[in-house]
This record gives sequence, C-alpha cells and structure tokens, in this order.
Amino acid sequence: MTAVRYAGLDLGGTNIKAVVVERESDGEIRVLSRGSHLTHGREGADAVVKRVAGLARATAGEYGVAGVGVGIPGLFDPASGCARLIPNIPGEWVGRPLRGPVETAAGRPVALINDARAFALAESRLGAAHGLGTVVCVTLGTGMGGGVVIGGRLHMGAGTAGEIGHQVLQADGPPCGCGNRGCAEALVGSAAVLRMSGRPSVEEVYEAARMGDERATRTVDHVIRWLTVALVNAHALLAPDAFVVGGGIAAAGRALFGPLEREVRDHVTLGRPEDVRVLPAALGTYAGALGAALAVMEQGKDRAPTR
Repeated sequence: MTAVRYAGLDLGGTNIKAVVVERESDGEIRVLSRGSHLTHGREGADAVVKRVAGLARATAGEYGVAGVGVGIPGLFDPASGCARLIPNIPGEWVGRPLRGPVETAAGRPVALINDARAFALAESRLGAAHGLGTVVCVTLGTGMGGGVVIGGRLHMGAGTAGEIGHQVLQADGPPCGCGNRGCAEALVGSAAVLRMSGRPSVEEVYEAARMGDERATRTVDHVIRWLTVALVNAHALLAPDAFVVGGGIAAAGRALFGPLEREVRDHVTLGRPEDVRVLPAALGTYAGALGAALAVMEQGKDRAPTR
C-alpha cells in the first residue's frame, strides 16, 4: 500500500487554514504543508464558498490528494451538504451549498465537519490526547465548542453529540446564541468574559489577572467556576481519560489549567479524582484543518484523482 494524501481546510471568520497530510502504509500520519489564507468574509457567502473551492482545487492539483475535508464554523445538513447556521461570517448562509461546489472544484470526495469536532478529532489523534481512549475536547473562543472522541472516533450520537458548550448550567441564566438560556457558552464565552472584565480582549483579561487586577481576577475565577461545572457534568456521563482545552482563552496557561484541574478533581466523586486530567491543546491554530483532513480520511473514500 502506498502513501495517500489528504487536504484539510478550516474555514474561519478571518482566515482559512489549509494543511496537507500523508498517511503512510504503516498508518503513520505526517504533515506535508500548511498555510493560511484570508477569508474576506465581508464579500459575502458566494465569494467565500468560491474561495474555499478554489483552495481545494489548487491543493488537490498540487498534491494529488485523495480527498478534501472542510471544517465549518457552524452547522450543516450532512445529507445535502448545505449550511444551516454559520453565525460569524457575514452573508446568507442558510441552505447555502457547501460540499457540492467544493467537490466539483476539487474533483475529489469532500467531507464536511464542524470546526470544534475537527479540533477534537485532531487533538485526540495527533495532539495532547494521542493514544488515549475517551477524550472530551473543549475549544474556548467567541463561543464554547467541543467534541467527544471514543476509541479514536468522534461520537456523534444522533448527529450533534459533543456540544459541551450548550449544557444548561443556569436554568434562568443569560441568553445563549443557540436560543436557550444559561448555557456554558453564555457563561464563559468571550462576550461574557469581556463584559465582566471591561477589557477589550481575552488576552488582556488574563494578563491583568496575572498582574493582580481585582476585576480581571474575579472574571477568571468566574470562568474557572463555570467551566468546572461543565467538565464535572461531562465527567459524570463519560468518565474520559482526559479533557483537552484549546482556543484563545486557553492561552492563559497555568493561570487557567492549574486551578481548573484542581477544581474539577475536587468535584469528581464517582471516580478517582487523581485520574482526572485537564490538558492544554497541543496543535495550535492548525488543529481544525488537521481534523478536517482526518475526517475525510475516515470516510474511506480513497479513489484515483480525477482531472
């Protein structure tokens, strides 16, 4: 068996991250290339889809990939390959074809995957949780996404499993973008953090907390408190080998991970608290693109490249 190549594209509000990976005959996966391209989201949904399709075509042609995975920052219909909700890129996205145009342009099979699920798949296979069995991954940024990996495979349930950010933690809590109230995302997403702290960026909140600023410290304590509740709930249901936390807010380092791990251990009563691990993500900003490449690899749709 010869090595097979796959491309992964991670569509973001500002950038489209692109990677090409190669699966060796022994199953080893190595990264051949990575790059970043501006999304130009203000040009509208049609222009963004064309840009993704063009990148897929160019990458497939240059590297002879067997398939292309695309990470989507929102929801899509798996059957039709059309968008259902992409909240952070301007334009009319509901019902917008995604898989079809990219597949036509690339001449390769295309897999769509939610970007947080892609992050989870990559970190469990190639990153912080490599070699572990059950992993709950959380990505913190504008919102709070996630994914559950069991035995190396994403657990999707009826199609939406892994939405750890949409656990209801406060029945009468603040409204969430999903339409519910009191979701974890509404409590620890960047909007809540910036509102509480009065700071312009999450990075500044954690820097101010490190310098002893009282308001910033209260904000960080708030995040740790509610993130702890979310992880303890997930532990009761899944008893994972590890949690992996990534995204912009996770750049806080030990200011977040040390207290968070201690708090989660303090509230785990149905297992061995000392076995609880909360790990920082290891793959950086290309985790989503790597996960997208892994997603199309898993589809088992290898075929000879078409021209």
